[in-house]
Amino acid sequence: MSADPVARPGEAGLLPPGRGAAAGSVAAGSVAAGSLAPGSEASGSGAAESVPPRPAAARSFAARVVLFLLAVGLLVGSVAAAVRIGTADVGWTDLARVLGTHLGLDVEPLPPLVDSLVWDLRLPRVLMAALVGASLAVCGAVLQAVTRNALADPYLLGVSSGASTGAVAVVVLGVGASALGVTGGALVGALASFALLLLLLRRSGLDSVRIVLTGVVVGQLFTALTSLVLMASADADTTRAVTHWLLGSMAPARWDTVVVCAIVTPLGLAVAWLCSTALDGLSFGTDTAASLGIGVRHTRMLLLVVTAVLTAVAVATVGAIGFVGLIVPHGVRFLVGPLHRVLLPSGALAGAVFLVWTDALARIAFAPREVPVGVITALLGVPLFLLVLRRRGEL
Repeated sequence: MSADPVARPGEAGLLPPGRGAAAGSVAAGSVAAGSLAPGSEASGSGAAESVPPRPAAARSFAARVVLFLLAVGLLVGSVAAAVRIGTADVGWTDLARVLGTHLGLDVEPLPPLVDSLVWDLRLPRVLMAALVGASLAVCGAVLQAVTRNALADPYLLGVSSGASTGAVAVVVLGVGASALGVTGGALVGALASFALLLLLLRRSGLDSVRIVLTGVVVGQLFTALTSLVLMASADADTTRAVTHWLLGSMAPARWDTVVVCAIVTPLGLAVAWLCSTALDGLSFGTDTAASLGIGVRHTRMLLLVVTAVLTAVAVATVGAIGFVGLIVPHGVRFLVGPLHRVLLPSGALAGAVFLVWTDALARIAFAPREVPVGVITALLGVPLFLLVLRRRGEL
């Protein structure tokens, strides 16, 4: 079997930190499983023995469960607090009354204006931020493992550029405007760009290097198409509106789009989590993954489809929001380690909390004018990413 082109010595800098520990744990898990199989001679007596869990391992598992529950509590608290933040003050009592009213509880309803502000505007926006943040963070972690590239992010496959082209085609050219709308056009464009990527990769064996290079090519192609349409057909007001959308904003979030994301995002995250062991193997190259019994080509294809769909839905709904899928996986990996069965759920929670508070900052930083959330994530992401590089000794 041919070696993975990026698995050569001297390119270890492309791997996220702690990958060696993950390899040891994967190999150790395989050996341990084999040594305790029926008929093994691990005990020296020719019969397998059940080995009780070590106290240290039990304590470590309990600590992880406690930290996970605390992270879930932090996310719930962040969502509740972010709903209250804005140019108009909303108290905790007001928030409870709005939720009680719409849940059918026997509470006194608020005035329609305040009720609509909380229920129709702020709550969908904050929930969308949580869903998109979780989706982008997990997509980034998955692509960093699949491509073995520490700089991989959800927009590596050109999906974001395709979504931009689809949205611009609807807004500027009016293509399918009556049937699709901006969100539908962006989703069609994102899926079209991914289809082109798969078409170009059909004979490559889904090699890591070719995935990266082909994704860059597809992204540049659709970026050029977007610029061409804007320059040729858009007026100043349309260009300004499209540019604002391209920078990413939670303002368009409504309950219908939240429901779509609430269905797609958990399904995608569940599929990625079920592939945790495969991701651990893929982190070390094709040969290592194959030696663990992983179907490399089919697993890569499945994970690419999952990340493309998650990214397409996120970008079609709120635009392109950078740095979340790049910095959050690195930060979480530094805290909880590289094993994906822990990294993925932790990254989803961290990404959700990060984008909820980033969107809240975007709303109030220059109130009453709102800043696109993609601008805030870039301003925060650059120094955070430099900090990660410095902690890894690469800067």
